[in-house]
Amino acid sequence: MMLRNTILQILKFFYQPFSKVMPWQTFRYLACGGGNTVLDILLYFVCYNFVLHQQVVHFGLFDMGPHIAALFMSMAVTFPTGFLLSKYVVFSDSNLRGRVQLFRYFVLVGICIVLNYVLMKIFVEQFHFYPTIGKICTTALVVVFSYLTQKKFTFKVKQQQL
Repeated sequence: MMLRNTILQILKFFYQPFSKVMPWQTFRYLACGGGNTVLDILLYFVCYNFVLHQQVVHFGLFDMGPHIAALFMSMAVTFPTGFLLSKYVVFSDSNLRGRVQLFRYFVLVGICIVLNYVLMKIFVEQFHFYPTIGKICTTALVVVFSYLTQKKFTFKVKQQQL
């Protein structure tokens, strides 16, 4: 709770110049999602270049390209941070049960993983983008989809029946 309040206080400080342009919730989403996205790209870069050394990962029966392996490695960290920020900072007014939110978030992330995978394959293997640039382009597309899905499905506010 103290961490949540600290994050909200920091965000409120930076929100002032944007208060006439966008709602508080949208700003929180952009700030938290943006921070988590920067973390994701940074972790991706570190994993791809320094952990995997841009080498194929061998799993016995199949091999995985380093750009895809780094994608999964970065998501192992950003999945829980993204859920917690969304639940407690961005969409805290959602009245859905926590386990429903987590399940829906898990489904959304699964869809986003597939989108990330397909788009990374296209950008890196078909368009020959440098993997980090491909990741940035992929992220931009997936973020728009994710925001709309979280707001309207994962963390929606159920209307109270009279």
